[in-house]
Amino acid sequence: MRTDDADGHAVRGISVLATGSTLTLAEPRSEDGTARVKRVLDVALAGAGLVASLPVWIAIALAIKCEDGGPVFYCQDRVGQGGHRFRSRKFRSMNARADADFGPLQAREGDPRVTRVGRFLRATALDELPQLWNIFCGDMSFVGPRPLMPEEVEVSGTGERVPIDQIPGYVARHAVRPGLTGLAQVYAPRDIPRRYKFQYDLLYIRNQSLRLDLKLIALSFWVTFRGKWESRSDKF
Repeated sequence: MRTDDADGHAVRGISVLATGSTLTLAEPRSEDGTARVKRVLDVALAGAGLVASLPVWIAIALAIKCEDGGPVFYCQDRVGQGGHRFRSRKFRSMNARADADFGPLQAREGDPRVTRVGRFLRATALDELPQLWNIFCGDMSFVGPRPLMPEEVEVSGTGERVPIDQIPGYVARHAVRPGLTGLAQVYAPRDIPRRYKFQYDLLYIRNQSLRLDLKLIALSFWVTFRGKWESRSDKF
């Protein structure tokens, strides 16, 4: 099913309830058994992934060091379930002074901050590998809204810098654990504004299930295999 939001933005395969610029969304369904199974699945997959990907970690670390000699990991505070902050680590894909020179901005097409190794890591999502540890520890899940930086800003079409915590849907998306992948990452165009991505996040919260999670995980592996995570159009 295809629906349009109040501004005419097409959302593929899902439906949204909107009044003006404010989303109306039911609370996540309470399914304790499903939540426990999801957590077991997260721990099992993250643990296996950490062990199996160790040679890949070594190769990526060497490639980053050989390119510019900077730090291998990029560490940030992120906002998790219930507004809880946690420390997130990724393989560094931007130059070491990116935040100091540009501030916490969302990456964009042709971003000058991204290194050559970083372009490959972003296209294949291999920069996200260290977040398997966040999943294993319980800060994140494999599937859910992407964790955002507390002070992140978005630049609007008019050049205005808008704090993301002022965008409708920001608070509601923290009802669940953030994820390594999610509905917005798989289906949403890469560079749409956050308010549209938040609609995908809130729809996931309303409709979450193990079946949906497994589908999104499978699709994410396919996108990774094709190296299409940085695609600005269709990933499939």
